[in-house]
This record gives sequence, structure tokens and C-alpha cells, in this order.
Amino acid sequence: MSAEDVAAQFEARFRRWWPDVVSGLREVYDEPAAATLAVRLEALARAAHARRPQELRALDYERLLLPDRLANESMVGYAAYTERFAGTLAGIHGRLDYLAELGVTYLHLMPLLRPREGDNDGGYAVADYGSIRPDLGTMDDLCEVTAALRGRGISLVLDLVLNHVAREHDWAQRARAGEARYRAYFHTYPDRELPDAYEATLPEVFPDFAPGNFTWDPELAAWVWTTFNTFQWDLNWANPDVLVEFAQIILDLANAGVEVLRLDAIAFLWKRMGTDCQGQPEVHSLTQILRGVTRIVAPATAFKAEAIVAPEKLMAYLGQGRWAGKVSELAYHNSLMV
Repeated sequence: MSAEDVAAQFEARFRRWWPDVVSGLREVYDEPAAATLAVRLEALARAAHARRPQELRALDYERLLLPDRLANESMVGYAAYTERFAGTLAGIHGRLDYLAELGVTYLHLMPLLRPREGDNDGGYAVADYGSIRPDLGTMDDLCEVTAALRGRGISLVLDLVLNHVAREHDWAQRARAGEARYRAYFHTYPDRELPDAYEATLPEVFPDFAPGNFTWDPELAAWVWTTFNTFQWDLNWANPDVLVEFAQIILDLANAGVEVLRLDAIAFLWKRMGTDCQGQPEVHSLTQILRGVTRIVAPATAFKAEAIVAPEKLMAYLGQGRWAGKVSELAYHNSLMV
């Protein structure tokens, strides 16, 4: 594929999906923030596409011709913990024949991104989105595995935690060190007035071992929103910088060859007083923005929504109303756990 063809395809995708990005931004952020964000995201998208490997650009073209591939009855999924299945990422190469024999076309390797040390919610308390658990390998190993899987017609699925980060994450550590920019990445409160008001309508996810939704952090001298555990700090998606950070993370993982991103805890992204802070309209608009950027740069990468909600609420995560065809391609059926 010539450089001219690659550029033409990118511009065609930009014309097709950029309106989704802009309309999503306007639904979530006020002006002039939305317009400023559009400029930042366009620059980010163009830079990420310039770095995209040629093999993945070819895959983008192929996948656009098969938009319903993931829903095809021939798809066979397999989920595993890397350390139990193959020891390390490098060990996956020795399991390729086995996966092919089973007819697997969709491999979900459970949390790979580097978590905090110690208790880490099974790997979902992420300390670094740009590196792999040291005992499992490196980002180079991940790229080699995705390439090998592609050669066998297998798509790699990776977990992407959107709602929160480990308190050991660089953003949280810089917030604790007094950097106002990073403090604004989180929901923090000097006293219990607002936390108590939110708690009036918030359920507890893990009431037995993580009661309540807020944790006092002495280094911040503030209450931090912690839906899942004291060491998992909820991110403030009302802050445009958080959106830009995750757009970059998603495109980096897509350029590493990850073909499906499981959007963990996506229902919790937007906080609104007087509600249970789950499944708010902004959640779907944010997904629309991220999907639009991803379709422009890396259309071979799809989204899978992990929303633990009742079946009647699940369809929203696949796109209804103004979000139809603009959010996740897949979603968990919580009642069946598939």
C-alpha cells in the first residue's frame, strides 16, 4: 500500500468519524473547552496514525470490509490468565498450535498492564498503562504476541480500566506531591459535606471489605472518591485532560496490535449528584468520542463494554438513540457472564 493510499484512507476515515468526535465533545464539555479538545485530539490522532505499523494499517482496511466480524457465529473466544496458561507472554508462542486446534479466534488475556504491588484487585488497580506486569514480560513481548496471534487469525483482547487508577499511579503520586494539574484528575473533597451528599444515593460495590465510596488520604489532606477500593482512585472525566490521556493510551495499545479493548467499569465514569452515578448519558458520549478517534486511527481495534447492569440497561452500551452505532461493538451479558 503506497503512502498516498494510506493518507487517503486516513482522510476518508477522518471525514466519516470526526463528526462523531466533535458532537460527543459538545455533549460533554462546554465551549471553548470542546473546541480546544477537538484540536488536541486531532493532533494526537494524526501523530498516532503516523506511527501505526504498516501491517496494522493493512488490517484496518481488511476489518472495515468486515464490520460484523466479531458477531459472526464462527468466532470462538478463550479467556486465560497468562501466568497460568503460558507462564509469560513469550510462552504464548508455544500455545499457538493448541489455540488453533481449538479454533480460537478471540483471545482475552486477563489483566496484563502493570498493577500496584500487593493487593491489586486481581490486576485491575493499574499503576502504569504503558507497561506490562514485569513477571509476564514487556511491551515488546506484547507486540510480538499480537503479531503471532494475527498470523493465526486470532484477535487479542486486553483489559482497559477507565474509571480508576491505583493510588501508586504517577497521576495520583503527582497529585499527592501537590501538583494542582494532577489533583484535578481525581474527585477530592476537603470535608465530608459533598461525599455525604453523594453517599445518600450511591450503592456500595464491595460493602464487606471496602465500605463507602470515599477514602481519606493524609497526603492529599482530602477525601478521594474510591468506588471499588481504598487504593483505587476514581478519575474525574469532567476534566478534559483525563479524556486526552486515555485517547493516547487507547491508540498506543491499538498500535501495539491489541484488537479488542475491554472497557472495565465503564458505567461509573460520570458522577452526578442525586443518582447512583452509573450509566449517565455522558458515559455514552465519552465512549463515542474515544471510539470515533479509534476508528479514524485504528479501525481494526474494537471496544467491549464491561457494564455489570441489568439486561434492559445493557443495550445502551451497544448504542441506542443518538449513540446508535457509535459506541462499543460488544458488551457483556451480565446475567450469563458472557
